[in-house]
Amino acid sequence: MKPLFTIVFSLLFPIALGATEAADTTTPEPAAEMAAEVEAENDTEAEALDPDSTLLFLDAREVDVRDFIWERRIIVVMAETPDDPQFNRQLDALRERSEEFVERDAVVIFDAHPQDRSALRQVLRPRAFMTAIIDKDGEVKARRPAVRSGRELMAVIDRFPTRRQEMLEQRPAGR
Repeated sequence: MKPLFTIVFSLLFPIALGATEAADTTTPEPAAEMAAEVEAENDTEAEALDPDSTLLFLDAREVDVRDFIWERRIIVVMAETPDDPQFNRQLDALRERSEEFVERDAVVIFDAHPQDRSALRQVLRPRAFMTAIIDKDGEVKARRPAVRSGRELMAVIDRFPTRRQEMLEQRPAGR
């Protein structure tokens, strides 16, 4: 997944630099200052795309779920249309507690385009709106045809055996 982001941003970043250089031709900057600015921008972009610091929201049409097996938990949000109020409420609930989902190694994959027949849609076969949680082992552990609060989703994740093991490894004194 990271190589994909690297390729995309390596293609887009020179274009953005060229646009700023063309617009700012009146005051040339010293090379050292320019290099420092570029490095600061790269650090900011890396932080924004680091899955260990931000909750990733990915489109099911562009993602292979197998890339996340044994690395991330997947929260799947599906609807018949992107304008579905339940779909938007669920995504908002996830955004509100994004830091807590990052701690639980979660990534959100959404699909609001049934005509595209993504692989996840073919496997989960939702009737309309649906939220599902796939654990790191690739097994669908929970699914529900209604909006779940962020707190409720985290409670479900915290009951998974793999999550309990992770918590014990992080805090061994809690045994």
